[in-house]
Amino acid sequence: MLEKVILVICDGLGDRPIKELGNLTPLEAAKTPNLDKLASESECGMMYSLGRGCVPGSDTSHLNILGYDYKEYYSGRGTIEVTGVGMKLQDGDVALRGNFGTVDENFVIKDRRAGRIRVVEPLTKALDGIEIDGVTFHVKPGTGHRAAIVMRGKGLSSAIIDADPHKSDVPTREVTPLDKSIEAKHTARVLNVFLKKAYEILQKHPLNEERRKKGEPAANYLLVRGAGQYREVPCFKERYSFSGCCIAGGGLYKGVAAYLGMDVIDVPGATGLPDTDLEAKFRAAINNLNKYDFVFVHVKATDSFGEDGNFAGKKAFIEKIDHAARLFLELPANTLFIITGDHSTPCELKSHSGDPVPIIFHGAGVRADKVTAFNERACTQGGLGIITGNDVMPQILNLFGRLPLTGA
Repeated sequence: MLEKVILVICDGLGDRPIKELGNLTPLEAAKTPNLDKLASESECGMMYSLGRGCVPGSDTSHLNILGYDYKEYYSGRGTIEVTGVGMKLQDGDVALRGNFGTVDENFVIKDRRAGRIRVVEPLTKALDGIEIDGVTFHVKPGTGHRAAIVMRGKGLSSAIIDADPHKSDVPTREVTPLDKSIEAKHTARVLNVFLKKAYEILQKHPLNEERRKKGEPAANYLLVRGAGQYREVPCFKERYSFSGCCIAGGGLYKGVAAYLGMDVIDVPGATGLPDTDLEAKFRAAINNLNKYDFVFVHVKATDSFGEDGNFAGKKAFIEKIDHAARLFLELPANTLFIITGDHSTPCELKSHSGDPVPIIFHGAGVRADKVTAFNERACTQGGLGIITGNDVMPQILNLFGRLPLTGA
């Protein structure tokens, strides 16, 4: 009888055929004997995390997969990112996420991630606590080049556009209100003043002076986006009767879990970067089955390699995932194992796409199909067929015998 769940989500796992890989995807080209073994004993399929015709964000896709329809429960990525780095939101706060990027003297974006700078705490400290017209800006480091920002003051609104145009070689965007409210206009104006002041501070910061001397891009601008305001959501345990925990390196994914009331487990070596200790994360997942019913594990770097267009790196990292996944070959009989992606990040696009991702359900009582490999093409032949992210939790409940009868 199934009693426990391990859900592994490899961010940006899916891809498209790449000429240099013999028209295979990085997942198809990678040597994955352990994942293939698991697939051969599983019910397999393909998943659109948000549905056909949608390009998923990592935040919305994770909400859907974890059983919270993003159309109802999504309150902005900033809210989730801020929660993930341990910042506490108060009523009326506006939360934002951001990248430390590089701009020239005309505020044209030259690098959206400042060369993927890895240590930004000195920069966030220089910006933390700035006050403009009664609004205090709280700034904390995220993972790598990322930051989390909270605006705290009276009369604020999250109805503002992103300052980040989401591409390079274009100017930064002036923040404007999305509605005609006084609060939205006030928030946009104050945020624009802050971003200009932040640029002046970052431009002269010793860390950036040192980076310029080394020939590295200066992290001289905050590209902010994803404004949101806090609201309560039903707790995961109350909603699904699973005590849940999360193992992740990135703040966003910790934030999603914390937002849903899951515990966040800190694992040494879980960086959210290509150097993350996958074996430590997977061992921690197995060990925490003693305490929790549902363990959600997030793996980030597949997405990062896709965003960089680095298909060789993505393929090699998938092989690292596979090597660590040998730990899941001998799970307790009461454990359901699921592995999938949250969306595709094709190397040719260097961004998310609406292509589906493979998904497998492995465990006692699962009706295994004839699929023998874990990749985008093989899993199209699986018994699950094509599902959406909103189908994942109901499928888990079905396998656990917890779904109510529909009809007489």
